[in-house]
Amino acid sequence: MEFLIASAIGIMTAAGIYLVLRLRTFPVILGISLLTYAVNVFLFTSGRVIVGAPPVLRDNVTTYTDPLPQALVLTAIVISFGMTAVVVMIGLGAFLGSDDDHVDDQPDTANDKPEGSA
Repeated sequence: MEFLIASAIGIMTAAGIYLVLRLRTFPVILGISLLTYAVNVFLFTSGRVIVGAPPVLRDNVTTYTDPLPQALVLTAIVISFGMTAVVVMIGLGAFLGSDDDHVDDQPDTANDKPEGSA
């Protein structure tokens, strides 16, 4: 179980970093989202993965999970949703302002013709 979760975190992190390094806005947004999902799964698993255990201590319960990582993940989900909305709006504004969605803010010189040529 731990190997599966660790592999999922590693794959999401690798895919997120790959997408963040792209030069277009939409893949960067997807990469940031994947990285936040990987961090959320990491935070959730930091409270020990115990299947079927309650998150709070009750009478006659000997095994329980730590509720703090669950609270951190809920907070991180809300923050990542808000940050994704902000990044989408910034990317949309940049695209509408320049008709280009390059992240590095460099003009596309492949289609530019030198001045004076037909």
